[in-house]
Amino acid sequence: MIGKLKGVIDSYGEDYVILDVHGVGYQVHCASRTLQALPSPGEAAVLSIETYVREDQIKLFGFRTDTEREWFRLLQTVQSVGAKVALAVLSTLPPHDLANAIALRDKAAVARTPGVGPKVAERIVSELKDKVPALGNVDPAVVHLSGAIDDNTAPRAVADAISALVNLGYGQPQAAAAVAAASRAAGEDAATAQLIKLGLKELSK
Repeated sequence: MIGKLKGVIDSYGEDYVILDVHGVGYQVHCASRTLQALPSPGEAAVLSIETYVREDQIKLFGFRTDTEREWFRLLQTVQSVGAKVALAVLSTLPPHDLANAIALRDKAAVARTPGVGPKVAERIVSELKDKVPALGNVDPAVVHLSGAIDDNTAPRAVADAISALVNLGYGQPQAAAAVAAASRAAGEDAATAQLIKLGLKELSK
C-alpha cells in the first residue's frame, strides 16, 4: 500500500495531478481545494495517499494533510457516501469547517456540496456527530445546545430565541452560538426577549 508520495509536479488533469517520483508518474486524484493549493509543474510536493485496490484498477487519492485523509475515510463510513462524494465534500469544506458544521448539526453547510442533497447531508451530520475527530473552535456549550435543538430538548425560551434570530436572517449555527452566549450571561431562567436582545448584541460584535 502507498501511504505517502514525495516528488515533483508533472502536470494537472481535471481532478488529478501527475506526481513524478524518481521518474515514475503517479496519477493521484484530489479534491479541488487540494489541487488549487499544490504548486506549479516542476515544483516539489508531498501528498498523503489513500490507495484503493480493485479487481480492475488501482486508484490513488491524495491529500495535503493526514487530517484531510482521515476525513476522506470517515466520510465513507456514512451510507451512500463513496470516494467521489467524499472528495466533493472536502472540495467544498476544509476539514476544520466540516468539523464545525457536523458539531453544530449544520446540514445546510454540508448540503452546499455539489451532488449532495439534503438527505445525504443529514446522514453525514447525524452519523458522524459522535465521531468528529476535532470540534475546531466550536464552544462545547454551543455543540450541546445545537444537539438539544436538533433533538427538541432545548428549553423553550432558548429555542424560541434561536427561532426569532433565524427569522431575522441569521443562520442556525450563528443564532445558536449567540443564544448560547446570551444564556450563559443571563442565566438559565432568562426570558426569550432577554435572550434575543443579548443574542443580537453578540451577533453585532
